Amino acid sequence: MVNPGAASIQLLQRQAASLLVYQSVLTDSVGQAFLRLLQVLRHSDAEGINCLYAYGSWFKSLAHCSQSWQDYLLTQLLRDHNPFSQQVQLRGVTMPPALIAAVRQDLQALQSLYQCSGEQLSQWVQSAAQLPVAPIAWNQKQTVGAQGFAPFSCDSAQEKLVREKLQQLENWADAVEVLAAYYQQFGTGLFAQYRAFRWQSGQLSGIINPDPIELTHLASYESQKAALVKNTEFLLAGYSALHVLLYGSRGTGKSSLVKGLLNQYSSSGLRLIEVSKSDLKDLSIIVEQLRDVPQKFIIFVDDLSFEEDDDAFKALKVVLEGSVTARSQNVVVYATSNRRHLIREFFEDRPRPREGDEVHAWDTVQEKLSFSDRFGLTLTFEPANQDTYLEIVQHLALQANITLTQEDLEYRALQWATRHNGRSGRTARQFVDFLRADLAVSGTKATTLNK
Repeated sequence: MVNPGAASIQLLQRQAASLLVYQSVLTDSVGQAFLRLLQVLRHSDAEGINCLYAYGSWFKSLAHCSQSWQDYLLTQLLRDHNPFSQQVQLRGVTMPPALIAAVRQDLQALQSLYQCSGEQLSQWVQSAAQLPVAPIAWNQKQTVGAQGFAPFSCDSAQEKLVREKLQQLENWADAVEVLAAYYQQFGTGLFAQYRAFRWQSGQLSGIINPDPIELTHLASYESQKAALVKNTEFLLAGYSALHVLLYGSRGTGKSSLVKGLLNQYSSSGLRLIEVSKSDLKDLSIIVEQLRDVPQKFIIFVDDLSFEEDDDAFKALKVVLEGSVTARSQNVVVYATSNRRHLIREFFEDRPRPREGDEVHAWDTVQEKLSFSDRFGLTLTFEPANQDTYLEIVQHLALQANITLTQEDLEYRALQWATRHNGRSGRTARQFVDFLRADLAVSGTKATTLNK
């Protein structure tokens, strides 16, 4: 049976096949399901069974990402990492005329695919399968946060504006400068899709649900917070920011402070990459991958310490001190540690004159002891005393609308610290989380905390 829309379907196939620069827009599951559906519709079997299977696969793939076909294409277009979107971040639209011409052609082709609605595909399937009623058409509006597609929008207002401009243009070939400006500001690929990453198995992987902690959730240690915020703002402004070591007692909020920076400044182009100690050997590789990217990056190393002759120590030392390669201006290392001296030292390491020993052994010892000095900025987090602990508890309790008088709250908080992990910001958070749940389950009404 010949599908009444055969000519239109064939045109769409040719448009998809003609892509020169934006080919990867259609390489994932949704794009491939769409191309498969067009292929089957054009050469449908007598009963149209294959069309139904293909339509079901395409419908399911869109339902999984909670986007309409149009929203999907726009998302892919804004995220696509290709020669144009990559080079425009480095040198603007000053690039080979052939590349610009290819982009304009691709945008026209993608506009044709964009104009193919779910209702139209449903009608073609109905005709091919000779159904009395058309299959349900997928027409879901965009849901920012859909798994796998738009878990993070660098600037939802700006992205919405670009989408609206594309929707209003009669010819997408005129959108080259609009897209160039967007790519220059927000980047492409993973860096436009996610704001937090983890380095594992030799590559970056996006974190869909990063820790939502906010800087306003963190009480006390105000001078340390102010110093770290200022240094981060230097990074975002394009100046040479310092590598930072956050050293101090466990539970004082060192890691939370770094994560809070991401939630504060992600809309300004800040990204966070978590690197484990075992992967520090790849640090130079990571930095080189980030060098020509418009975003600014914090490489976050939590709970840092080294054994003697640790390869990770040598890799981090190269990044902190520099090498022949120029330092990347958009990358800093923020590391946390409970140890002031990051390399373990034993008494047997202390020099004792013996035959065969190193003549300048104290130089080796001093290199170990001074490694933390290679961070440009060291922020110290002292253990929380009782007043600081209670200050943190009251700050968190106020945010949680805890229903207790100050006297009762402080009594319970001190009892909790005694029975659990001692006085710290982490203990305060655990106490308030438990108390809030306990009061909610017991049915206590929320009131303003009495001062």
